[in-house]
Amino acid sequence: MKQHLKLVYKQTRLWLSANNSVLLYIFYTYFYTPKKGSLSDFLNAYSKASPHKIKIVQVGANDGITHDPVHKFIKRDKWQGVLLEPQKNVFPTLSYIYSKNKEIVTVNAALALQDGVGTIYKIGFSEARWASGLTSFNKTTLESAFSSGYVAQKAKEEGVIIPEEDSKRIVEEQIQLIAPSTLITRYQLQHIDILQIDTEGYDFEIIKMFNIEQTKPQLIVFESKHFGADDKKQCMDYLAHNHYQVKDFGANSIALIGTDNRFKDFFHASDV
Repeated sequence: MKQHLKLVYKQTRLWLSANNSVLLYIFYTYFYTPKKGSLSDFLNAYSKASPHKIKIVQVGANDGITHDPVHKFIKRDKWQGVLLEPQKNVFPTLSYIYSKNKEIVTVNAALALQDGVGTIYKIGFSEARWASGLTSFNKTTLESAFSSGYVAQKAKEEGVIIPEEDSKRIVEEQIQLIAPSTLITRYQLQHIDILQIDTEGYDFEIIKMFNIEQTKPQLIVFESKHFGADDKKQCMDYLAHNHYQVKDFGANSIALIGTDNRFKDFFHASDV
């Protein structure tokens, strides 16, 4: 019964989002209040403060709604931009959700240094959101999820059996790759307000390959929880060198270029 109710809730939420329901708009406009000091609180303030429609590039959009930090703001404030998701099994949901948002383009590809075909690693025995959310270019990220007990916990909750064979636990998928230069040219991204990244441990590589020295996205939102101490220091030094101030929000971090007094309270507050 509980699983059935969850499925009904998910399908209803997908339908409301895909159809740009006025109920969803009213809720996010007049009733939604993010937790103070959270990432959602910052994104809410950032979106409301923008004098123009925000242009976003999202790398690793997954299904576009579950645990997605920007979905509600894209819908509420009619953001523009390009959302990338390489996984073939979840891309149709992403495409469906934004099919009526004509200024949002969904692309079934991953960002890479060059256009072409590449390999990602994913859970081989489940297509649930927790499993697709672990998909990465880094196989070690998935291996760590197994060794930490996270996969066993989620599999138990879902009611699926983890295979004995390693080859069935983590599988490969061939995907399309698109270079940042191709992306920018093809979709006329002369200006980018937000670069949103969720690539399960590959986020720093995406930041570097996006050539932020030239593209200069005003805000970078990325998942930093998979960084080791050395990787995090390198990432923070790289961002600081390119004139970004950084703030951690639990598993995620933001990097805002320059100094903007509209958001000084977020950066002066203690980390959430």
